[in-house]
Amino acid sequence: MGVDARLRAVVGLAQAMAAAHLPRDSVRAAARGARLAMDGSFAAISAWERERGRLRVLVNEGERRDGEEEFPDDESYPVHDFPEITEFLHDRWAGGGCPHAWVESAVGDRPGRRGEVLRRRGRGTCVVAPIVLSGRAWGELYVARDEGLPDFDEDDAEFATVLAAVVAAGLAQNERLEEARTLAFTDPLTGLANRRAVDMRLDEALEEHRAKGAVVSLVVCDLNGLKTVNDTLGHAMGDRLLERFGSVLSLCGAMLPGALVARLGGDEFCLVSVGPTADEVVRVTEELCLRAAELELGEGVACGVASTGDDIGPVKSSRRLFRLADAAQYKAKAARLPKPVVAGRDTAVMRLADAPPAGSGERRRFRGR
Repeated sequence: MGVDARLRAVVGLAQAMAAAHLPRDSVRAAARGARLAMDGSFAAISAWERERGRLRVLVNEGERRDGEEEFPDDESYPVHDFPEITEFLHDRWAGGGCPHAWVESAVGDRPGRRGEVLRRRGRGTCVVAPIVLSGRAWGELYVARDEGLPDFDEDDAEFATVLAAVVAAGLAQNERLEEARTLAFTDPLTGLANRRAVDMRLDEALEEHRAKGAVVSLVVCDLNGLKTVNDTLGHAMGDRLLERFGSVLSLCGAMLPGALVARLGGDEFCLVSVGPTADEVVRVTEELCLRAAELELGEGVACGVASTGDDIGPVKSSRRLFRLADAAQYKAKAARLPKPVVAGRDTAVMRLADAPPAGSGERRRFRGR
């Protein structure tokens, strides 16, 4: 495709998105426009749901295979299977660069699952372009060609980068329409869920626990060293640490199906899991501690775990679960432990959680206890 044809394709994509009346129509127009512009066989647009740690497919367009619906109800993939999307913001353009698409091949040797997926679905190559909104990785544009067709090359990747920017501009308009809802349940800095979303999820989860015996687990995290980063390097670097840890938490949360990850405020984060066993949650939290210790900023994280799958007694409210996880996290932080402390497996934690409130010195005043 020549330069003029590509320019017309870009204009056509932008016009089609602008003419769409519904968000669904807009993403379909974006995927179709990108597929046609790149002479692809198939295109998809996926959104990174940080609070779930998953890439959710919004639309599949073109020559679909079995199991690929145009608008899937819940076709999503844990981001730890496709970790590039979690790394782009921090490693590729945090220093002033720009997002850039890349090419994957069914016969390539790059790590990850994309080559495997191409082979399974009879496709030869694909281009993956990060979609960036407001300086944050929002999701990705994916365009593939069937086996036997010419492979995508670096020029195609450059063009896909331009198309992803056009798609981002169109999606931004839809995003503004959802802004009120997003602000109500999302932390604006990290893109994770906020405290309001956590309270709602925990209330629902404990109802499920009482009705069906579902295991409900809460991980409370306190990011170490944020004040030092703010004082020595400035608040912009402190915000970068919060964002980076939020991405790591999202990545680890994806290892627990259906988990919700959130920033409670300041340097405090949490993870809510419903279904997986307490041992599974502890293993993921141990992985979180290891990854947090490897961040270029900060001093790791202190984590406390409270799960109905452990011997913690009756949990009648989310307040009780929070108090247990808080007490476990407090002990981890005080002892500067490199791994989580688990309520129910540590008798000192249970005593701390059951102690009377400390009045004005109470640690978690924002939780009203």
